[in-house]
Amino acid sequence: MYFYQRLKDLRDDKDMTQHQVAEIIGTYQTHYSKYERGEREIPFHLVIKLAKFYNVSVDYIAGLTNDPNPINNKEKYSIKQENNINAIGILNIEERKGK
Repeated sequence: MYFYQRLKDLRDDKDMTQHQVAEIIGTYQTHYSKYERGEREIPFHLVIKLAKFYNVSVDYIAGLTNDPNPINNKEKYSIKQENNINAIGILNIEERKGK
């Protein structure tokens, strides 16, 4: 699925018009319409605003995952060194505090 289709689907799920969403993210309806049709590249800062508004991850909007739920607030990304290899892991709050 292309990300612009996901933008339309998210808007439709909220029963909102393009004009309403455009006002929320601070752009023109004509620009937003082009984002949904894939005729104009959407600026990343607007993708972030949309993710916050719809309460989904940027990855979900980008089509990198089909899981719309953002990472649980109790989990954070961390980078740790193991055997001279950088590994990205998720640690919960207790693990980061050393408990």
